[in-house]
Amino acid sequence: MSKLTAALLLALTVLTSPLLHAADLQLRVGTLAPKNSLYHRQLLEVGEAWREAQGGGAKTMVYPDGSQGGEAEMARRMRIGQLQGALLSVVGLREIEPSITALQNLPLLFRSWEELDYVREKMRPAMEKKFLDKGFVVLGWGDAGWVRFFSKDAAVRPDDYKRMKFFAWGSEQEQQSIMKSLGYTPVPLETADILPSIQTGMINVVPSTPYFALASQIYNTAPHMLEINWSPIVGALVVTTKAWDAMSPAGQASLRAAGDKAGLQMRTQARKEVDEAVDAMKKRGLIVHKPNAAEMQEWNTLAETLYPRIRGTMVPADTFDEVFKHVKAYRAQTGK
Repeated sequence: MSKLTAALLLALTVLTSPLLHAADLQLRVGTLAPKNSLYHRQLLEVGEAWREAQGGGAKTMVYPDGSQGGEAEMARRMRIGQLQGALLSVVGLREIEPSITALQNLPLLFRSWEELDYVREKMRPAMEKKFLDKGFVVLGWGDAGWVRFFSKDAAVRPDDYKRMKFFAWGSEQEQQSIMKSLGYTPVPLETADILPSIQTGMINVVPSTPYFALASQIYNTAPHMLEINWSPIVGALVVTTKAWDAMSPAGQASLRAAGDKAGLQMRTQARKEVDEAVDAMKKRGLIVHKPNAAEMQEWNTLAETLYPRIRGTMVPADTFDEVFKHVKAYRAQTGK
């Protein structure tokens, strides 16, 4: 082989290898969502739409049930390239961009889904820019219902829970510190530990959406539910910019469109499933406790006590103030 031929072959290899690599892209996406759940099915549809648009040997894999670890772990795996994307709640998203906590970590602030949607849309462009600056593309926004308290024993007032042991996310140390200062007992765990821990008595109360409580069978061991909308579970589907930049323009366009569509489907369906899940659990023995006006006032007072502690710790001060500003504007416009 002549030197000229060898040089030409080397040049051809260099020029074509990125194209081959792009065609053989893999999109590995993790989530805590149970297999065959609404969220898992939506991710499968997103992956298939992207695979067809990307073409070539593009492959997609969705890992449900927390098989890739907790949300903080999935954020880490994306950073080192083991995952290209993930459907995360604020618990995982805060590992990327802390200001996202303003949409989930303010108890009893949001009075309706419409109010949350208004605030999220106001903050969305700046929030997505912050994620992009951190190396992640936000493809779609979802939510998973309101957090309710599921416990082994009946409880209605805030003080009732002081004798119980709470599940707490292992990565949310600020929350644990605040809870302890108010007389509550948080037990830091990962999602996969919830069911065995409540069965063995390591914990006896789980803040959870009704859908997750039904899907994971938590309500069988914790059959008492407090019917308050403590906070919404907010989430987003994100991919790394490294993976995004390696995609073809057609792959990018398809992925963005599919992600946005999936986010809408998740939000719409999840909100319906809150009441449906509660009804299904009630038929199987769930006992629902609804606070009266005086008891609800105790919960509102607790939330008001928490806000100054949350501002600047669990939620960055500037984002905290922005959320309250948008909530005030929404209520002024709607009279709600």
